[in-house]
Amino acid sequence: MALLACSLFAGTLPVAANVQSVTFKIPPTNIPLKIKGQDVPIIASAVIVLRQQSRDMNLLTLALTADLSGLQQHMTDLLSEQLDKDDRCGDHIEIQNATLSPAAPAALAMVHLHYERYGCAKILGRQQSKRLVGGNAMIPMTLTPAVEENQTQLRLVPQVGVVQADGSLGELLRSGSLGEMLQEKIRKSILAAMQKGTDLSATLPPAVQGYVTIESAQFQDAGAGRLLVQLHGQIRISNEQIQALAKQVKERAAAAE
Repeated sequence: MALLACSLFAGTLPVAANVQSVTFKIPPTNIPLKIKGQDVPIIASAVIVLRQQSRDMNLLTLALTADLSGLQQHMTDLLSEQLDKDDRCGDHIEIQNATLSPAAPAALAMVHLHYERYGCAKILGRQQSKRLVGGNAMIPMTLTPAVEENQTQLRLVPQVGVVQADGSLGELLRSGSLGEMLQEKIRKSILAAMQKGTDLSATLPPAVQGYVTIESAQFQDAGAGRLLVQLHGQIRISNEQIQALAKQVKERAAAAE
């Protein structure tokens, strides 16, 4: 252990089969997410543990954590930017309020919106519009984290709850293509923001980028309604890459002080 500690301090690791556990702590990284021209921070950090070392290949485990509280505070702006629409002869969509909160093991998105649909026709040579349907609605969506087939990205599995809406709008949202379109846009907007916050290349040192296999994803309640997402995976790299990793982690830690 004394030899291992000295080697880590020097930025190198001994090549020995009996080394079973070495921990590399990746300092928090601020990953800016642009929402309506504002930089919304997502803070991501990681812990990499060397589990098995040999002369040819080494196995490490990864736990990457992203703090989504900044995203939570700007959910209304996020969805408004992606879904708001004002078509004089079509759809009018206005996101009024949106929240994202922990609901272990998932997260719950609650979206309040106003919707109107207009139809246009020419009368005496002039185009006139008429409102066909409209009202307010609330769409609840439970989002469960999972891993994409390529095992490098987060994905979200949605489950829509009971949609509340005014009059005939409720039927359109519960059983028509309008509801499916809105639900998919909501899911994709939230997922795109989360994927940016859990982008491996934005958080991990170059020595391990491209060598990570994500095995699982989960949401965590950090208290006071704060939502975290954590990815767990494995890394297989050579001894030379282990040495580079130790050096890069040391440099990042010094820069963060």
